[in-house]
Amino acid sequence: MTLAKLSELGITHLPDHTELPESDGTFVKNFQEHPQSILLTDSITSVLQQLHPDGQYSIGQDCGIYWRLTEPPEKGAEAPDWFYVPNVPPMLNGKFRRSYVLWQEYVAPLIVLEFVSGDGSEERDKTPLTGKFWVYEQAIRVPFYGIYEANKASLEVYHLVDGHYELLPANERRHYYIASMGVELGIWQGQYNNMTAPWLRWWDAQGNLLLSNEERSQMLALQLEQEQQKADRLAERLRQLGIDPDQL
Repeated sequence: MTLAKLSELGITHLPDHTELPESDGTFVKNFQEHPQSILLTDSITSVLQQLHPDGQYSIGQDCGIYWRLTEPPEKGAEAPDWFYVPNVPPMLNGKFRRSYVLWQEYVAPLIVLEFVSGDGSEERDKTPLTGKFWVYEQAIRVPFYGIYEANKASLEVYHLVDGHYELLPANERRHYYIASMGVELGIWQGQYNNMTAPWLRWWDAQGNLLLSNEERSQMLALQLEQEQQKADRLAERLRQLGIDPDQL
């Protein structure tokens, strides 16, 4: 919207993230959404640090993306369950964002992910101006849009091509390659945060699962334990041969 048009509407100031509501009063729909978002962020951080050695990127989890001015203001925002924006500062003027405001920052998210709580109709709604699918495709113009249904263990990923979303085909691993990030997105069945369920996860381009910090720590501890067991067996064998391993 141009400044001239804003003036015609009597708007003399575009609000920034500190002046817009950070919530519409709704709450997280189920107990999986919060750990699911944390898992996605935790496991992709090392990749994003390599992509952005200057640290210029931001991740939003259930945060509003303001794309138009409305009354009330929160009607002009969508709040994806998870999204990643490249090449933007992680904070604004030393403060955490209350929301992500497109007319303030200009850069659209590269990918948004929605975790379905109902029947999925809200996430696939193409109604102009109000439907999530339409807003991500036509207004915010997000290159990749993922719809994850945990209760069905299903995932759809759409790619923006010539201004319209096309369903991205899965590869032989049933993952979806996000070329701009160099990673694959798919569903992993296993235990995370003491819950066994299907989880939305990242893999590298070779199909290796990207681990969370906790998983990496557990793997390292297991490797150290295995090495210690191997060393203990070797020491015992040396003792059987009459050799004191502590003297070697």
